[in-house]
Formats: sequence, C-alpha cells, structure tokens
Amino acid sequence: MRNIANLITITRILGTTVLVFIKPFSEPFFIIYSICGISDILDGMIARKMNLASKNGQILDSIADFFMVIVLVFIFMLNFKFPLFGTHWVIIILIIRLTSLSVGFIRYKQLTFLHTYANKLTGIVLFCFPFMYIGLGLYTTTILVCFIASISAMEELIINTVSKKLCRDIKSIFSL
Repeated sequence: MRNIANLITITRILGTTVLVFIKPFSEPFFIIYSICGISDILDGMIARKMNLASKNGQILDSIADFFMVIVLVFIFMLNFKFPLFGTHWVIIILIIRLTSLSVGFIRYKQLTFLHTYANKLTGIVLFCFPFMYIGLGLYTTTILVCFIASISAMEELIINTVSKKLCRDIKSIFSL
C-alpha cells in the first residue's frame, strides 16, 4: 500500500511505452492513452490523500510526465501535418525546457521539473490535443497548445534561474 502512488506512476510509464507500438488514434491507443491520463491525476492525489508524498515520488512523477510528453509530441508530429511554424514552435519550446532543466541541474545538482499551475495546464491541453483537434482544427489547436506550453516553459526557466532554493511544488512565478 505504501508504494501505490509510485506503482500508478510506473503504470503511466509502461502505458506510454506501449503507445509507441500501437496504431495511433485507434481504439486500443485511446484506451491506453486514457489510462495514462487518469494515472497522472490519480498518483499525486493518492499520494497526498494517503500522506505518501515523497521527493522520490515527485521525481518519478515528473519523469513519467516528461516521458509521456516526449512520446506524445513524437506521435503527434508524425501523424499530423503540422504547419511549419508549429514544428518550429515545438522545437523552441523543447530548447527552453532543456535549458531550464540544465539551469536547474547546474544550480541544484538534481532534476528540477516543477509542478506549477502552468505546467499542469500544459499537461492537460497536451493530453486533450487529439480531442481539441477534432473540434478546433489543427491550426487553432497547435497555436493554443504551443502558446500555453511556451508560457509554462518560460516560467519554469525563470523560476529555475532566480529562485533561491529548489521547490518542486511551487505554484507559479508569483510564488517566488
């Protein structure tokens, strides 16, 4: 029972790995995709409710989130005909994220994924991407997701650059 939250997080990592090998946007894909999304909500909620939250659990959750984002971006980029500006925008966001991780690692000697509101919102809109695509179209969905992801990436970079100490659960730049 003590490791239930971490087991749920590991399920997301395994499920995300399976997504790579399943036909994108098929019924099995969306079933596993949904399980991964639900596990992302449940792991932290269970850890907090059962008083099982830990630094290692936070890091594992962040790694699972990062892995899922990378896999989803890869799947989406290969299966949608993104406008060129969208591809460039995603590359810029990735560079900002990697710069933020590098700055955090240099400053704190550990991975510095932050659980800001903007990062959570980015995860939600990225997860909703296939559904928003159906309703809004690729162009509008790309702009919306990239805009929110840009804000959260910049916020995380600023926080990692100026904060006095590492606080993974910082809510926003305004919490400094």
